[in-house]
Amino acid sequence: MPQELPAVPLTIEGSSLLHQMFRIRWKDWRALDCSTRRSIAQEFADAIVPMQHSAIFSLLGHKGDLMIVHFRNSFVELDAAQLAITKLRLNDYLEGTASYVSVVELGLYESTVKTYKSLLEKGVDPGTPEWKSEIEEVLARQSEAMHARLYPTIPDAKYVCFYPMNRLRGESRNWYMLPLEERQRQMHEHGMIGRRYAGEVKQIISGSIGFDDWEWGVDLFAEEPLVFKRLIYEMRFDEVSAVYAQFGTFYFGIRVQSADLAQMLA
Repeated sequence: MPQELPAVPLTIEGSSLLHQMFRIRWKDWRALDCSTRRSIAQEFADAIVPMQHSAIFSLLGHKGDLMIVHFRNSFVELDAAQLAITKLRLNDYLEGTASYVSVVELGLYESTVKTYKSLLEKGVDPGTPEWKSEIEEVLARQSEAMHARLYPTIPDAKYVCFYPMNRLRGESRNWYMLPLEERQRQMHEHGMIGRRYAGEVKQIISGSIGFDDWEWGVDLFAEEPLVFKRLIYEMRFDEVSAVYAQFGTFYFGIRVQSADLAQMLA
């Protein structure tokens, strides 16, 4: 009998991500005189401008007023970005409502199945030094080929939609108990929907297992907000979403350019 493929798919990782959601303490903020508000707002804007891989969004709804998204090369750099925000005077008038820590992740389902089958056909057992060496070579090759996708710049789009998600682990339906090849099939079909929206939506998937409360974070960037609804609604009918997806809180925001930030707050 052919040996069963190992269950865990290969992934490659890139930029470290931090989403910070804040509510402004408007009563305290309005109690300041105009010149102080302008000074604090300008200090905040001046601090954000040099952060080339950070972006600010004005949130719609009750979940907060601002969302700051940071893309960095490491978690150490993320910590420095978070600390830089904390040290600003504006932080005295901000209340954190949520945050999310993750890392850009590309799943390699198709490469995984191909690689695992090839190794098993050659008689290489999982977990052996030869197996690990071959896997490391595949990951290194894929990381080099997909460097631009692993370390993206934050798209300069007007709108953002961010949400976390899990794959179902229920009593009768459990994503993690499906065979690897079946998960590959479903993810391929799922990905084909997203490809139909290429050019309209920039999607960045980040993994958060071990870093935050959910398993993945999804950032969608676009110039037309209704495309978020169309894309996510269409995916609801896809098998991997309809049967196995669990969704967290959605955040929807409008990009605030650095030049307009001080004026917005003051």
